[in-house]
Amino acid sequence: MTDPASLLDLLDRRLVCALQLDGRAEPGRIAGVLGVSVRTVTRRLARLRESGVLKVVLMPRAEDEAVGALLLRVRVLRGRVAAVADALAARPDVPFVDVMLGGQEVSAVVVTDRAGRDRLLYHQLPGTDAVTETTVHAVLHLFADAGQWQAGLLTPDEVAALTPTRPTPTPPHRIELDPLDHALLTELGEDARRSQAALAAAVGAPESTVRRRLHRLDAAGLLRTHATIDPRLLGLAVDANLWLALPPGRLAEAGRLLAGHPQVHGVLATSGPHNLMATVFCPDYAALFRFTTEVLGPLGADRVETAIVGRAVKRAGVRLNRPATF
Repeated sequence: MTDPASLLDLLDRRLVCALQLDGRAEPGRIAGVLGVSVRTVTRRLARLRESGVLKVVLMPRAEDEAVGALLLRVRVLRGRVAAVADALAARPDVPFVDVMLGGQEVSAVVVTDRAGRDRLLYHQLPGTDAVTETTVHAVLHLFADAGQWQAGLLTPDEVAALTPTRPTPTPPHRIELDPLDHALLTELGEDARRSQAALAAAVGAPESTVRRRLHRLDAAGLLRTHATIDPRLLGLAVDANLWLALPPGRLAEAGRLLAGHPQVHGVLATSGPHNLMATVFCPDYAALFRFTTEVLGPLGADRVETAIVGRAVKRAGVRLNRPATF
């Protein structure tokens, strides 16, 4: 069996890291920082994107949408998990779906209004004979989301050079979005690396107008991007959800500490018997053990549940392709 991580070499992975910092970074800028030719960067990125291995999309406005979102843990009859995972992944209000190791649990994030929530929880899931149990946690606070995570293959100087300099974001509710703004956001939601010329052609507006609108949207914090890729291709074979029960007095500090850890790609305070959930990437199980003992241990959790992701189905609104040779 081919090791998925072997499908990307070190330069491919470093290019992914560059796009994690700025999904709209131009090839010339990336090439100058990483010390390779523009042609190499252009060719490599085209190969990654055209093969479906890498997709760059707009990151949902987590600060606006995360609080009140739902974390679902759905127990499913053996042999029916793929159908349930696919049905959840097909919903536009479900940006994240994972099948957990063992094949009898689906984990999902739901961002919807009250009516959508009630239909899903009280009618659609109970009406599915494949579902045996549903556990629901409400997100109370966001410490870190997937858009902030970096794979860590760039030097501090490279990170500084590739991190975009932006003004302090204007809260999105303070700017009024017109149909042109919405059209641009829709186009970028499908492919955040579309050029200004391509965007202008797609929305039927002059390129100079598109340039001004993108600057305005960026200043409002609406152009955060997410480089979506199977973490195994970056040498991270283990993806785990960690559910912690912490004394209330330790919750905020623990969330902040975990949010700053390089292996963590999401930290949320939640309702339920576990009040903190962290998602973590590790190269292997030995590294996950070290993370559990050395990082989680000092936090003072009363108990910790470790749930291993068997297959990531959807991340940041993007269906993931299984690793393939390209």
